[in-house]
Amino acid sequence: MDKWHTYFDSLTHQGANWAAFAILVLVALFAWWLSKHVLSRFIRNLVSKTRIRFDDFLFSHKVFDRLYPLIPVLIIHAGRLFIPRYTLIVETGVNLLIVIILSRALTAFTRSLSDYYGTLPVSRLHPVKGYVQVVNLIIYIMATITVIGLLTGRSPWELIAGLGALTAVLLLIFRDTILGLVASVQIAGNDMVRVGDWIEMPRYGADGDVIDIALHTVKVRNWDKTITFIPTYKLIEDSFKNWRGMTQSGARRVKRALYVDMTSIRFLTKETLENLEKVELLREYIRERKREVSTDHPKENDPQTINKRRLTNVGTFRIYAENYLKNHPFIRQDLTCMVRQLKPGPEGLPLEVYAFANTTDWVNYEHIQANIFDHLLSVASFFNLNVFQKPGSHDLRALQFSSHV
Repeated sequence: MDKWHTYFDSLTHQGANWAAFAILVLVALFAWWLSKHVLSRFIRNLVSKTRIRFDDFLFSHKVFDRLYPLIPVLIIHAGRLFIPRYTLIVETGVNLLIVIILSRALTAFTRSLSDYYGTLPVSRLHPVKGYVQVVNLIIYIMATITVIGLLTGRSPWELIAGLGALTAVLLLIFRDTILGLVASVQIAGNDMVRVGDWIEMPRYGADGDVIDIALHTVKVRNWDKTITFIPTYKLIEDSFKNWRGMTQSGARRVKRALYVDMTSIRFLTKETLENLEKVELLREYIRERKREVSTDHPKENDPQTINKRRLTNVGTFRIYAENYLKNHPFIRQDLTCMVRQLKPGPEGLPLEVYAFANTTDWVNYEHIQANIFDHLLSVASFFNLNVFQKPGSHDLRALQFSSHV
């Protein structure tokens, strides 16, 4: 009878423990339901009424949703004393859940903070997304170590100390992360790249605006609307072009040449000179050159002697083009503005326009540049100059036809 009495007492005690545990779980589930449906609704209404923008980001990243499970877990943690037989198991499970819940909530909080910071003007100068990713990585690593320590019954600090032997392996695993972190610090410290900058990196096919700077990659939206992902540390290792200076100056350079057929270069005749003197952009220049020429007497009496100073059509055309630019309403006059001769080559004599348009907008810039060269190409014949272009099929057929005739 004593054995049966002891057995029934054991069953009764075990049943009481299970009943207490079941009641505790039901209370915890009820608290979770209240927090999810009542407390969350209250917080949602409160967030919608406040003028602070940061709580909107907290709500959008579900920081509160990730914290709600903490309430029933804490209830179970507090009620573990009612089930002494399972105290160790429950306490271990509760601690595991607390670590997981807090780590998920903390990472959501840091992302909310990063997104809120991204709305501030200073974020374009000093992006922090890479640093936030490092912080989240550290949180996950510490949470993993803590979970392993709870499951094995060892102190997390002992596990961290034991990682020293795995340093080489960790460096290999987190190589890109470490390089990205160092690169992010250098990029931010030297102000090399900002979100919104136009960069060119031909090696990686990048030519467009930077739309994101993260720990591992820099995202570039190219002009053809494709996306290029560049490893962050490559911006330190390789060279790239940043067009931010052009954007900040409010001007964009025009640097293009037209090629003059050198067989059409000659001295200006008296008749041509008189016609050109009627052009307003050349009037003062020609009169000044005439005064200089009149004081420069040739060594011989022959007015056609070659050592007499005379104006050429290409030189006068260059002055006309330069004066045209200096009077152009869309050319910046406070920056370099000139028309220069380059080294002659097989394609003729290059006359290069070097000036700055007063806009950085791509479409307007191309219109201004095209209008300038439309005009210069059109007036070149007025100076008896031929613009060079390589013979095409039409030219060859015309030449063949003329030879047969």
